[in-house]
Amino acid sequence: MLAARGAWPGAATHPDAFRSVVIINSGIWPDYRWHLFARIWRTPMLGELFMALVTRRGFQASVQYGNRRQIPAQVVERWYRQYDRGTRHTILRLYRATNPSTLGYAQVQVLRPLDRPALVIWGKRDPYLPFWLAERQRDAFPRAHVVVLPNSGHFPFVDDPDTVRGAILPFLRQQLAG
Repeated sequence: MLAARGAWPGAATHPDAFRSVVIINSGIWPDYRWHLFARIWRTPMLGELFMALVTRRGFQASVQYGNRRQIPAQVVERWYRQYDRGTRHTILRLYRATNPSTLGYAQVQVLRPLDRPALVIWGKRDPYLPFWLAERQRDAFPRAHVVVLPNSGHFPFVDDPDTVRGAILPFLRQQLAG
């Protein structure tokens, strides 16, 4: 199972390394333009300045932005504690090393013929990655089962964990049985 945006080039290069995929508000993004934070993070100096100036309050506001349901304060606090210097540096490196073309058509052309089972879970109210990208995952995974959560944002595993769990567990059981 693939877990992160950086996994797509590896999956395309080593297709035998995965049998299925669960995608949660991520994936392969043909026709997508970076969201505002990503554009900032990708810009040298500006990204470093942004990361250096993020306060606890600013972090909380950015995490809550666009989420209809409030993410529990203890979750946001834990995320902020983990948002240390190393994590901030890693975010900058990841976004700068990710070529937009690797998020789209090149991977689709390699992954589509593999036709791997996929479960796509998407919060319809995601302010960073619009929900129409959920359906676009079928470009790479033609048989993908797409679950769009109408009241969820960028973190559906936090703001609707029961529905996410209810979709993932049967999918994983089916993959393990197959």
